[in-house]
Amino acid sequence: MAKGYWVSAYHAVHDPEKLAAYAKLAGPAIEAGGGKFLARGTAAKAYEAGILQRTVIVEFESVAKAIETHDGAGYQAALKALGDGVTRDLRVIEGV
Repeated sequence: MAKGYWVSAYHAVHDPEKLAAYAKLAGPAIEAGGGKFLARGTAAKAYEAGILQRTVIVEFESVAKAIETHDGAGYQAALKALGDGVTRDLRVIEGV
């Protein structure tokens, strides 16, 4: 079975305090779901749109586990804390 990955590209951070509150809840919820952080931070270089904001890549044992973790109570609480604090694009993709 192929692994699942969260790829989260931030376009803008509107409220750093909300992002910090989210991070305190999201990290433990993701790890409890079996997620392993592969990369997180500001882009070293950006092409095309040129957005250097934060990017996060998380590996899961499967796409199903990634979706289950996202939709679970722990991560949903983190999203509630985040609210409108950022504009981002979070995708779940299947590994090759």
